[in-house]
Amino acid sequence: MCGPPGWTGPDRTVRLRAVPPESEKSPQSPPVAATARRPPIRQLAIVAVLIGAYALVSQYSYSSPDAKGLGAGLSVGPIVLIGIALAWRWTHRLVAALITAMTAALLYFYWPFLETHYEWSDLVQQAGAYAMVALGFGRSLRLGRAPTCTALADQLHGPLDAKEIAYTRRATVVWFGFYTLLAAAIVIVFFAASAHVWSLFVNFGTFGLMGLLFALDHAIRHRVLPRRPGGGMIAALLHSVTGPRTPR
Repeated sequence: MCGPPGWTGPDRTVRLRAVPPESEKSPQSPPVAATARRPPIRQLAIVAVLIGAYALVSQYSYSSPDAKGLGAGLSVGPIVLIGIALAWRWTHRLVAALITAMTAALLYFYWPFLETHYEWSDLVQQAGAYAMVALGFGRSLRLGRAPTCTALADQLHGPLDAKEIAYTRRATVVWFGFYTLLAAAIVIVFFAASAHVWSLFVNFGTFGLMGLLFALDHAIRHRVLPRRPGGGMIAALLHSVTGPRTPR
């Protein structure tokens, strides 16, 4: 009963509340949920297409010796764009303009170096991203905080009973260990295999492993916990992309 890999929900305490009997549940809630779910599915599909396209282009940059410029752009582009966007949002316009100009100048002067060594930037991005996700899951396990999977399950299916809270806490521990091992594996494969093999692993292998664990968690949850209407993998993915939707 956990969200998609990488989701780090807010730290909050999940309170046990009594689950209302079947007779008190509104019979009109499933149709409303089904109607509200359609638009986010398109958004989720767009996100999936964008991620897939990025992975394919990144793999091409590692496979073709003439695509080093493309690989460098994919490597530093996201970090640069996020940094500049945050500068324009959090600082004065003059400061943001100076940061943008300095960043452009640095990229211009050091671009030949980035083209030759962009794989190191990719390593930092990939391993660092999964390590940060693992840290998010791990921090939520501290005393006084709601585990990530528990918080997401409570938002999607709450109120939770004691059995569900115990299961989602164990699921959070599993996801924490998974992302920790995945970050370590990315570093190991980088030094132990060729750049082409490493690119295949980070662009496709990691998503395959996440999908496998996600499906396993989904199957186990439906065997040990009661089913809830409007839940499951799609609901968790939609929640992570668009946030909770309130029926109109």
